[in-house]
Amino acid sequence: MKEKQADPIKTFRAQWAVMTFYERFEQVIALALSAIIAVIIVVSLLQLISIVFSLLIIDAFNPLDHKVFQTVFGMIMTLLIAMEFKHSIVRVTLRRDSIIQVKTVILIGLIALARKFVILDPETGPAKVAALAGATLALGATYWLLRERDDRTAGESSDDQS
Repeated sequence: MKEKQADPIKTFRAQWAVMTFYERFEQVIALALSAIIAVIIVVSLLQLISIVFSLLIIDAFNPLDHKVFQTVFGMIMTLLIAMEFKHSIVRVTLRRDSIIQVKTVILIGLIALARKFVILDPETGPAKVAALAGATLALGATYWLLRERDDRTAGESSDDQS
């Protein structure tokens, strides 16, 4: 049997009625940012499709060519970063999270570092690679600690309800 889901517009109107001025301000800004990022994502996707098709037409799309690989996958990773950023803003507009979500910022940072490793020039010095690896390790450890804390908190709250 399907559960009937609440109408999101009715839910938004009901929440809007009880919001403070600042919470309404946050919602308007989050919606505007979400729309702007959506436009940027669509335009970037169209440019990516155009570039890949032009590379295919002139037969220059060789995934084994390091520069082509860096360009295409760098653009794909950039789109993924933008989509994750937009997703974090949408969560604010749906009132699931407050404005600052440290875990989301850390995840976006990890995706950005992964992108940097993908587009890294082969002649990059070991010090820069070590610095990027250290930043990745630090962000990964921080994310893991935050997740452990959240899991522990969720476990304690479920024990309290039992």
